[in-house]
Amino acid sequence: MSDLVVLTEHLRAQRDLPPADAAVAAGALADPAVANELKAAFLTALADKGETSAEVAALAQAFRGMAINPGVEAWAPKAIDIVGTGGDHAGGFNISSLVVLTLASLGVPVMKHGNRGITSLTGSADLLGALGVDLQAPPEKVRRALDELGYVFFFAPAYHPAFKHIAPVRKALAAQGRRSVFNILGPMINPGRPAHVLLGVFAEAWVPTLAGAFEALGQHTGLAAHGILGPGRGIDELTTATVNRVRGFGRLAALDGTWRVEEFGLPAAPFDELKGGDLTVNLGIVDAILAGRAPKGLTDTIVLNTAVALWICGRTADIKGGLAQSRDALFGGAVKAKIAATREFYRS
Repeated sequence: MSDLVVLTEHLRAQRDLPPADAAVAAGALADPAVANELKAAFLTALADKGETSAEVAALAQAFRGMAINPGVEAWAPKAIDIVGTGGDHAGGFNISSLVVLTLASLGVPVMKHGNRGITSLTGSADLLGALGVDLQAPPEKVRRALDELGYVFFFAPAYHPAFKHIAPVRKALAAQGRRSVFNILGPMINPGRPAHVLLGVFAEAWVPTLAGAFEALGQHTGLAAHGILGPGRGIDELTTATVNRVRGFGRLAALDGTWRVEEFGLPAAPFDELKGGDLTVNLGIVDAILAGRAPKGLTDTIVLNTAVALWICGRTADIKGGLAQSRDALFGGAVKAKIAATREFYRS
């Protein structure tokens, strides 16, 4: 009997996996010799039991070890990832991608890890790729990007070769309307290992679980956030249109509660102002943002997330202290210049 079969039976008996067993499971999931049916049964049993923070952290640690190392250790202690789990089906714009560009224009190193749209019409890879980023840039080009642009995008399929042996199973489970732990592992396996993280979570109940997983991984500083739209409805973003459930980890581990944007001097907005669409629509929204024509709720949300990220990185004493400089970067031409520099860098 294979290890994965034994571990699946443990999960069906409602037994949590210790870290060593989770590492064994990760190896089996990445093994092309293990049948997809066994992988699907394991992932289904894990989801049915309910993943613990310790299990998620142990799986993330194992898959981090299988990732390609881009060699960006020199930048990691000051860098941040702005990332969401996806899977909220809320239809929001690519807020994190604009936050990345705004932060980079303010001199904060950003290491974004992401993929093409899976549960959304436009993923971060789709939008940033259309804005000039070479998704397949080799590690040496990535390191130059951090030096010259101040940010980099790690395209998940290029850095996690082991996942090609799991993709068919994920696709089959998704066709059945089933999620798996791989729907939430992405933010935790950034190959650059940035010290700071601003994490958007797809469901309110998962905020403490994922904050706990990052804590178990020894993350230096970070914040997990979920925007509550209504009972059982929400978005994997910190927004001006929602009550925001937040929980810190690392240096911010004592933070646990809810935020309303009025606390930061920003007006609440209707959620429709945050809506996005396909790539063409979202590129049009980028142009509108930079021209000052986008809905205020959307631009305020980008400004708020940028200010929160500055605070997480220790660049400001509080969140309010970062709002003005974030707004100036977004509307004063710095982000537009960063996009132009990105196109030029990857063309050369």
